[in-house]
Amino acid sequence: MRSWGRYLICGVAGLLIGGGGAVWSVRAGALGSSDRIGPWTTGRDFGTAQASPYTRAVVALRGLLALPATEARYYNAAVDDAGRPLEGRCTYMIDGGGLPARWWSLTLYDPAGYLVANKPGIYSVGSAGLPSSEQAHWSVVVAPEPQPGHWLPTGKSGRFELTLRSYLPDDGGKGNFTVHQLPSITRGACA
Repeated sequence: MRSWGRYLICGVAGLLIGGGGAVWSVRAGALGSSDRIGPWTTGRDFGTAQASPYTRAVVALRGLLALPATEARYYNAAVDDAGRPLEGRCTYMIDGGGLPARWWSLTLYDPAGYLVANKPGIYSVGSAGLPSSEQAHWSVVVAPEPQPGHWLPTGKSGRFELTLRSYLPDDGGKGNFTVHQLPSITRGACA
């Protein structure tokens, strides 16, 4: 084989491997440059003018309408407190307290970033829907079957992720919540 043929093959292979690696990295990305806080991850630079090209690509793919950090902070969990992947066939207790923000929402997504289809059409639980007696301490059950109290159905899907959005954070979005401020994710029984 001639040398130009080898160069062409190596160039095409490099483009395919590099392009495939970049696509995989962005699709698997967790909010760009991220910090891990217990089971939760959050981006350091999304919603800022300093956002890296990688962060911009992840937000474009998974973070539809991401607001600036001064308006919202996003925390994503794909594992429980023990580090096990979140599975749709299992039951989880999400326990949280008053977050240092004006209001918050907790939403269940599939790994591709889409809402998980479920018969009751419940996709999110938020502080605005909680009675005042539950604002300081709240619980949400994430499970495939109906549960008493606040329930997010998994639709019996495979793996899923939780996104906690905190709107108008008290510190103006300058810092992250601590592990003690973020909700715990405890796995119960699995079907």
